[in-house]
Amino acid sequence: MSGISKGIKKVEVGLKWDPSPAGEPPHDLDIIAATYEADAPYGAPVYLVHFDSRSPDGTIHLNRDSRTGQGFGYDEVMVLELDRLAARYARVVVGVTIQQQEGGKVLGDIPNTSVRIREGHASLADSDLSAVSGSTAATVAEFVRDESGAWSFRELIRGFDADPASFASLMGAEH
Repeated sequence: MSGISKGIKKVEVGLKWDPSPAGEPPHDLDIIAATYEADAPYGAPVYLVHFDSRSPDGTIHLNRDSRTGQGFGYDEVMVLELDRLAARYARVVVGVTIQQQEGGKVLGDIPNTSVRIREGHASLADSDLSAVSGSTAATVAEFVRDESGAWSFRELIRGFDADPASFASLMGAEH
């Protein structure tokens, strides 16, 4: 086995939560990925991937989108094929946000929320988002390409008080 790291190639981000009680509006959480160019890794995202969208080259896509949290296992699953991203992209930030149907909910209001990030069967990170329970959105992961072209992962749990559109513009800001 070589000591040279080839980096992360393909990851899966899974999100699950419990449905809201009967008679209450559904909890709707979403995974969002923002892609940044090498010459502006903390600038505006080149593109976003979320429900009803995918990356222009098909390397980042949402396999499953839940609007209620009903079902078994992970309700939303996003796949990022980092090894297929064009060389001009050097950073991808992934986050979770609440679609506020009637407003006022924070992540702590939604029971049994869990985010899992893995490469193949290897777990990179698991979080219940309790560290950002008072937030309406949170980043969960950052993937960065180094000079050799290899991708690395960093868990990035950071809360925001923002609606989905505002969060999308803030989530990749330097911190």
